[in-house]
Amino acid sequence: MVLWKSTQLDQMIARLAGDGYTVIGPAVRDDALVYDEIDRLPIGIGDEQDAGHYRLRDRGDDTRFGYNLGPSTWKQFLFPAREEIFRYANGEIEDLESEKPAMAFIGVRACELAAIGIQDTVFCGGGFKERHYAARRESCFIVAVDCSQAAATCFCHSSDDGPAVGDGADVIITEFFLEDSVRYLVRGATGRGVALVESIGGTTATEESIARAKAAVDETRSLMRRELPRDGLRDTLFAALEHPHWQTVAERCLSCGNCTQVCPTCFCSAHAEETDPVSLEATRVRRWDSCFTQGHSFVHGGPMHGSIASRYRQWLTHKLASWEDQFGRSGCTGCGRCVTWCPVGIDITEEVRVLGDES
Repeated sequence: MVLWKSTQLDQMIARLAGDGYTVIGPAVRDDALVYDEIDRLPIGIGDEQDAGHYRLRDRGDDTRFGYNLGPSTWKQFLFPAREEIFRYANGEIEDLESEKPAMAFIGVRACELAAIGIQDTVFCGGGFKERHYAARRESCFIVAVDCSQAAATCFCHSSDDGPAVGDGADVIITEFFLEDSVRYLVRGATGRGVALVESIGGTTATEESIARAKAAVDETRSLMRRELPRDGLRDTLFAALEHPHWQTVAERCLSCGNCTQVCPTCFCSAHAEETDPVSLEATRVRRWDSCFTQGHSFVHGGPMHGSIASRYRQWLTHKLASWEDQFGRSGCTGCGRCVTWCPVGIDITEEVRVLGDES
């Protein structure tokens, strides 16, 4: 493990770009912290979050990772919101290969890394690989960051998905203060990660700096106030399928799908043909969809989930219960985005508590 200053973060970004990676990381756009192509990291940007509330703020320091999660996720780069799959023209079907640049993700948090792992299982687990996703994922370089602060909506400790980074990253960074200066504890976690760190150098980490970095992560864990039950949640939700609280939630829910759009693990999609009226070429397109749209559950005769209460129940019970049956774990990593970006402030942790207390 080595210690870096902020200038060495800049060197890392330049080195990855020079190696042919499209470098993607945090950037301020439209008063929000989003993920986009970058050549440097924002300085001193923080935020305040709660149910239905998000604002950026100036931290007044030199941190590069002093923010919590914004509305965009790494999913949008590995599983794009719109993708052309194949084209039918002149009596033949042509498979379409989407552009798949080698990408380097900078600033991936622990809960987001866990979410990428979940999507790996969804798209590449079992006997089938979704070729578009797999090609992007295999060339992806991940620089993950331990969390040294928590938003009011964070609850990754509930699912053991944070705030410390787990498996799956190439390089792991912890940002902390040492003698009133921002420092970065850096370690390579894969062969190519070690090679990158060694090429940039740094000073050998001392026991004090390692302890300071660990303390910053431990404090983050202690600051989290929201949580989901660790045990029995699947059975609790399946026992509450006829609970009247689903209708209570539906009276607030707008069925807008914001929660599914900002969720890093949701993978619902819809397919449609787009036809050129001149050439008569037809292109099959896959787009993100949401179980909150009425048409998503449409079968012959009408939608299976015609009411908002039914659609909310479908989303919550799938995410936290039947997901375990499909993929071996919950579909929630505790990032809290669904709480922050719900326009009416519906809190998944509170709804689960009520369903558990009264079922």
